[in-house]
Amino acid sequence: MSIKVEHVSKSFSAYPALGDVSLTIADGEFVALLGPSGSGKTTLLRILAGLEVPESGKVWFGKRDVTRDKPASRGIGFVFQHYALFGHMTVAQNIAFGLRVMKRSDRPSRQAIGERIDELLELVQLPGLGGRYPSQLSGGQRQRVALARALARNPRILLLDEPFGALDAKVRRELRDALRKIHDDLRLTSIFVTHDHEEAFTLADRVALLNHGRIEQFAQPAEILHQPASPFVSAFLE
Repeated sequence: MSIKVEHVSKSFSAYPALGDVSLTIADGEFVALLGPSGSGKTTLLRILAGLEVPESGKVWFGKRDVTRDKPASRGIGFVFQHYALFGHMTVAQNIAFGLRVMKRSDRPSRQAIGERIDELLELVQLPGLGGRYPSQLSGGQRQRVALARALARNPRILLLDEPFGALDAKVRRELRDALRKIHDDLRLTSIFVTHDHEEAFTLADRVALLNHGRIEQFAQPAEILHQPASPFVSAFLE
Protein backbone atom coordinates (compact mmCIF):
# COMPACT_ATOMS: atom_id res chain seq x y z
CA MET A 1 0.00 0.00 0.00
CA SER A 2 1.49 3.35 -1.01
CA ILE A 3 1.23 6.39 1.28
CA LYS A 4 1.12 10.07 0.34
CA VAL A 5 1.29 12.93 2.83
CA GLU A 6 0.30 16.26 1.29
CA HIS A 7 1.11 19.59 2.98
CA VAL A 8 0.27 18.35 6.48
CA SER A 9 0.49 20.75 9.41
CA LYS A 10 -0.25 20.17 13.07
CA SER A 11 0.25 22.23 16.22
CA PHE A 12 -0.41 21.68 19.92
CA SER A 13 -1.52 24.90 21.63
CA ALA A 14 1.03 27.41 20.33
CA TYR A 15 3.67 24.77 19.50
CA PRO A 16 3.98 23.89 15.79
CA ALA A 17 4.67 20.14 15.68
CA LEU A 18 4.54 19.77 11.87
CA GLY A 19 4.74 22.47 9.23
CA ASP A 20 3.66 21.78 5.65
CA VAL A 21 5.09 18.24 5.50
CA SER A 22 4.84 16.28 2.24
CA LEU A 23 6.27 12.89 1.34
CA THR A 24 5.39 9.86 -0.76
CA ILE A 25 6.15 6.28 0.33
CA ALA A 26 6.04 3.48 -2.22
CA ASP A 27 4.13 0.24 -1.78
CA GLY A 28 6.39 -2.23 0.05
CA GLU A 29 8.91 0.39 1.15
CA PHE A 30 10.50 0.54 4.60
CA VAL A 31 10.87 4.16 5.70
CA ALA A 32 12.42 5.48 8.90
CA LEU A 33 11.33 8.80 10.43
CA LEU A 34 14.49 10.05 12.09
CA GLY A 35 15.20 13.11 14.20
CA PRO A 36 15.83 14.51 17.67
CA SER A 37 13.15 14.79 20.35
CA GLY A 38 10.52 17.35 19.36
CA SER A 39 11.27 17.10 15.63
CA GLY A 40 7.73 15.95 14.77
CA LYS A 41 8.43 12.33 13.83
CA THR A 42 6.02 10.75 16.32
CA THR A 43 3.32 13.32 15.51
CA LEU A 44 3.62 12.40 11.83
CA LEU A 45 3.36 8.69 12.68
CA ARG A 46 0.28 9.32 14.82
CA ILE A 47 -1.34 11.25 11.98
CA LEU A 48 -0.72 8.28 9.68
CA ALA A 49 -2.33 6.05 12.32
CA GLY A 50 -5.34 8.32 12.75
CA LEU A 51 -4.49 9.00 16.39
CA GLU A 52 -4.06 12.69 15.55
CA VAL A 53 -5.89 14.74 12.90
CA PRO A 54 -3.93 17.34 10.91
CA GLU A 55 -5.08 20.96 10.90
CA SER A 56 -4.38 21.15 7.18
CA GLY A 57 -3.27 18.82 4.42
CA LYS A 58 -4.25 15.29 3.44
CA VAL A 59 -3.13 11.69 3.94
CA TRP A 60 -3.69 9.09 1.23
CA PHE A 61 -3.38 5.30 1.48
CA GLY A 62 -3.24 4.24 -2.15
CA LYS A 63 -6.08 6.15 -3.84
CA ARG A 64 -8.07 6.53 -0.61
CA ASP A 65 -8.18 9.78 1.35
CA VAL A 66 -7.90 8.62 4.99
CA THR A 67 -7.27 12.05 6.55
CA ARG A 68 -10.41 11.90 8.72
CA ASP A 69 -10.77 8.12 8.98
CA LYS A 70 -10.73 6.41 12.37
CA PRO A 71 -7.69 4.26 13.22
CA ALA A 72 -9.69 1.01 13.15
CA SER A 73 -10.77 1.55 9.55
CA ARG A 74 -7.31 2.28 8.14
CA GLY A 75 -6.01 -1.29 7.85
CA ILE A 76 -2.84 -0.58 9.81
CA GLY A 77 -0.84 -2.35 12.50
CA PHE A 78 0.72 -0.19 15.23
CA VAL A 79 3.59 -1.14 17.55
CA PHE A 80 4.18 1.10 20.57
CA GLN A 81 7.47 1.78 22.33
CA HIS A 82 6.41 0.24 25.64
CA TYR A 83 4.62 -2.85 24.29
CA ALA A 84 1.12 -1.82 25.50
CA LEU A 85 0.28 -5.48 26.17
CA PHE A 86 -2.58 -6.45 28.47
CA GLY A 87 -0.98 -7.85 31.60
CA HIS A 88 -4.03 -9.90 32.62
CA MET A 89 -4.14 -11.70 29.25
CA THR A 90 -1.93 -14.50 27.99
CA VAL A 91 0.31 -14.03 24.96
CA ALA A 92 -2.27 -15.81 22.80
CA GLN A 93 -5.11 -13.63 24.11
CA ASN A 94 -3.08 -10.47 23.47
CA ILE A 95 -2.37 -11.51 19.90
CA ALA A 96 -5.99 -12.47 19.28
CA PHE A 97 -7.47 -9.31 20.82
CA GLY A 98 -7.87 -7.41 17.55
CA LEU A 99 -9.54 -10.42 15.91
CA ARG A 100 -11.95 -11.07 18.77
CA VAL A 101 -13.25 -7.49 18.86
CA MET A 102 -14.17 -7.52 15.17
CA LYS A 103 -17.89 -7.35 14.45
CA ARG A 104 -19.45 -10.78 14.36
CA SER A 105 -19.95 -10.89 10.59
CA ASP A 106 -16.21 -10.29 9.97
CA ARG A 107 -14.77 -12.21 12.92
CA PRO A 108 -12.84 -15.40 12.11
CA SER A 109 -13.94 -18.66 13.72
CA ARG A 110 -12.37 -19.76 17.00
CA GLN A 111 -10.37 -22.38 15.12
CA ALA A 112 -9.14 -19.83 12.55
CA ILE A 113 -8.09 -17.48 15.35
CA GLY A 114 -6.15 -20.27 17.05
CA GLU A 115 -4.40 -21.12 13.79
CA ARG A 116 -3.56 -17.45 13.24
CA ILE A 117 -2.06 -17.20 16.74
CA ASP A 118 0.17 -20.23 16.08
CA GLU A 119 1.20 -18.83 12.70
CA LEU A 120 2.15 -15.46 14.20
CA LEU A 121 4.05 -17.01 17.11
CA GLU A 122 6.13 -18.92 14.56
CA LEU A 123 6.63 -15.74 12.54
CA VAL A 124 8.01 -13.79 15.53
CA GLN A 125 10.03 -16.81 16.72
CA LEU A 126 8.05 -17.48 19.91
CA PRO A 127 6.46 -20.87 19.18
CA GLY A 128 4.76 -22.52 22.12
CA LEU A 129 4.66 -19.42 24.33
CA GLY A 130 0.99 -18.59 23.81
CA GLY A 131 0.03 -19.66 27.35
CA ARG A 132 2.46 -17.34 29.13
CA TYR A 133 1.69 -13.91 30.50
CA PRO A 134 3.65 -10.76 29.56
CA SER A 135 5.23 -10.64 33.05
CA GLN A 136 6.84 -14.01 32.31
CA LEU A 137 8.61 -12.72 29.20
CA SER A 138 11.77 -10.72 28.57
CA GLY A 139 11.54 -7.23 27.06
CA GLY A 140 12.52 -8.53 23.63
CA GLN A 141 9.92 -11.28 23.81
CA ARG A 142 7.23 -8.79 24.80
CA GLN A 143 8.03 -6.62 21.82
CA ARG A 144 7.80 -9.67 19.55
CA VAL A 145 4.33 -10.33 20.99
CA ALA A 146 3.39 -6.69 20.34
CA LEU A 147 4.55 -7.11 16.74
CA ALA A 148 2.52 -10.32 16.36
CA ARG A 149 -0.56 -8.55 17.71
CA ALA A 150 -0.07 -5.69 15.24
CA LEU A 151 0.07 -8.21 12.38
CA ALA A 152 -2.95 -10.28 13.45
CA ARG A 153 -5.44 -8.65 11.07
CA ASN A 154 -3.12 -8.76 8.05
CA PRO A 155 -2.44 -5.03 7.76
CA ARG A 156 -0.84 -3.69 4.60
CA ILE A 157 0.80 -0.87 6.58
CA LEU A 158 2.88 -1.33 9.75
CA LEU A 159 3.65 1.69 11.96
CA LEU A 160 6.26 1.44 14.72
CA ASP A 161 6.98 4.14 17.33
CA GLU A 162 10.52 3.61 18.67
CA PRO A 163 9.68 -0.02 19.41
CA PHE A 164 13.19 -0.99 20.50
CA GLY A 165 13.95 2.07 22.63
CA ALA A 166 13.67 0.27 25.96
CA LEU A 167 15.84 -2.71 24.98
CA ASP A 168 19.56 -3.37 25.24
CA ALA A 169 21.82 -3.20 22.18
CA LYS A 170 22.07 -6.95 21.51
CA VAL A 171 18.30 -7.50 21.66
CA ARG A 172 17.73 -4.41 19.50
CA ARG A 173 19.98 -5.85 16.77
CA GLU A 174 18.19 -9.20 16.89
CA LEU A 175 14.77 -7.58 16.65
CA ARG A 176 15.90 -5.26 13.86
CA ASP A 177 16.89 -8.25 11.76
CA ALA A 178 13.63 -10.05 12.58
CA LEU A 179 11.52 -6.97 11.75
CA ARG A 180 13.21 -6.43 8.39
CA LYS A 181 12.71 -10.10 7.46
CA ILE A 182 9.02 -9.97 8.43
CA HIS A 183 8.58 -6.74 6.43
CA ASP A 184 10.13 -8.37 3.36
CA ASP A 185 8.32 -11.70 3.74
CA LEU A 186 4.89 -10.10 4.18
CA ARG A 187 5.54 -7.32 1.63
CA LEU A 188 4.37 -4.65 4.03
CA THR A 189 4.76 -0.90 3.83
CA SER A 190 6.50 -0.04 7.11
CA ILE A 191 7.18 3.31 8.81
CA PHE A 192 9.53 3.24 11.78
CA VAL A 193 10.20 6.14 14.18
CA THR A 194 13.63 6.36 15.78
CA HIS A 195 16.13 8.93 17.04
CA ASP A 196 19.04 6.50 16.38
CA HIS A 197 20.55 7.07 12.93
CA GLU A 198 22.42 3.75 12.97
CA GLU A 199 19.11 1.97 13.50
CA ALA A 200 17.42 4.00 10.75
CA PHE A 201 20.19 3.41 8.22
CA THR A 202 20.39 -0.31 9.01
CA LEU A 203 16.66 -0.95 8.61
CA ALA A 204 15.25 1.49 6.09
CA ASP A 205 15.13 1.76 2.32
CA ARG A 206 14.79 5.52 2.75
CA VAL A 207 15.07 7.86 5.72
CA ALA A 208 13.09 11.06 6.35
CA LEU A 209 15.15 13.29 8.64
CA LEU A 210 12.94 15.77 10.52
CA ASN A 211 13.85 18.96 12.35
CA HIS A 212 11.39 21.38 14.00
CA GLY A 213 8.42 19.87 12.20
CA ARG A 214 9.90 19.91 8.71
CA ILE A 215 11.66 17.34 6.56
CA GLU A 216 15.29 18.30 6.06
CA GLN A 217 16.07 15.36 3.76
CA PHE A 218 14.25 12.28 2.48
CA ALA A 219 16.58 9.89 0.72
CA GLN A 220 18.39 6.56 0.81
CA PRO A 221 20.82 6.17 3.73
CA ALA A 222 23.91 6.33 1.49
CA GLU A 223 22.79 9.62 -0.05
CA ILE A 224 22.15 11.18 3.36
CA LEU A 225 25.56 10.04 4.60
CA HIS A 226 27.49 11.22 1.56
CA GLN A 227 25.37 14.17 0.42
CA PRO A 228 23.73 15.76 3.48
CA ALA A 229 21.17 18.33 2.34
CA SER A 230 21.74 20.88 5.10
CA PRO A 231 24.07 21.84 7.97
CA PHE A 232 21.50 20.32 10.36
CA VAL A 233 21.74 16.92 8.63
CA SER A 234 25.56 17.02 8.79
CA ALA A 235 25.51 17.95 12.47
CA PHE A 236 22.91 15.34 13.37
CA LEU A 237 25.00 12.55 11.87
CA GLU A 238 28.18 13.49 13.77
